[in-house]
Amino acid sequence: MQTSFPPFPVHRPRRLRAREAIRRLVSENSLSASDLIWPVFVHENEGMPIPVSSMPGVSRLSIGQVVDAAQQAAELGIPAIALFPSVDSSLKTSGCEEAWNPENLANRAARAVRLAVPAIEVMLDVALDPYNSDGHDGLLRNGEILNDETLDCLERQALCHAEAGATILGPSDMMDGRIARIRSALEDHGHDGVVILSYASKFASAFYGPFRDAVGSMGTLKGNKSTYQIDPGNSDEAVRMAMRDIQEGADAVMVKPGMPYLDICRRISDLGAAPTFAYQVSGEYAMIRHAADKGCLDLESVVLESLLAFKRAGCVGILSYFAPFAAGLLNRG
Repeated sequence: MQTSFPPFPVHRPRRLRAREAIRRLVSENSLSASDLIWPVFVHENEGMPIPVSSMPGVSRLSIGQVVDAAQQAAELGIPAIALFPSVDSSLKTSGCEEAWNPENLANRAARAVRLAVPAIEVMLDVALDPYNSDGHDGLLRNGEILNDETLDCLERQALCHAEAGATILGPSDMMDGRIARIRSALEDHGHDGVVILSYASKFASAFYGPFRDAVGSMGTLKGNKSTYQIDPGNSDEAVRMAMRDIQEGADAVMVKPGMPYLDICRRISDLGAAPTFAYQVSGEYAMIRHAADKGCLDLESVVLESLLAFKRAGCVGILSYFAPFAAGLLNRG
């Protein structure tokens, strides 16, 4: 609806910007620690955290250190952590059998967190890339990603993660039909309370590089993921994928990456069909951190501004490596 405003000086928009209290009263969007999910990398070693060279301030943690991180998240008011395993190369195979090993790294970490910090929601990805010697989210045969055969693997992995105590599953593979298969399997095996937060609109992006460094898949990936992830130029397709996943049983949907795709967040959120999340991915984090470390940006201001952009675009929550830093700033008030 088009609105006409009275002319200046009757209409002075700066009246509502003049004082901090007034600005707070008329603020359209706000950000809090409860809007955040903290992605955490876990590895087997029990020594000191291992810094991720491409992501300043981020480290791979042992299971014990992940439990400490979960406790920190709870104290900061962050409601959930997402665990990403850095799997030893000896356990990676073309068949990805480690993905549904009840004692794999992700499952052991999830059990440890749920036991020690039951108030925290634990999210685990459902995708084969951490366990795949070919580096892909699905099974690779003769240069082709096999969709239906991969679904069998994803179903087994999802059930294994649910049995380990994951309360949120994030199917990130972008195979056709995976949400329906996972939802049906969860229902059939008594895991009807497990939330599916689907990576519904996941783009074939160049912003994932530091993540692949962190989980050790950078050197194993054969080719690229453009046959199953969305072309960055396609917005209508991204909306269709979100609607498909909701129809198949996703409780919430995610856009990944985040900042380059705020228009997609807005379009999906406006549908009102399910809560919309975004992932401020590793490349976005690295750009901000490197620029701040060079003195080009004020880290505190830019982090909060970047996260608020997701709320303005209609997201109810954000996965961000800045989560504990941002929560500390927000709690400081």
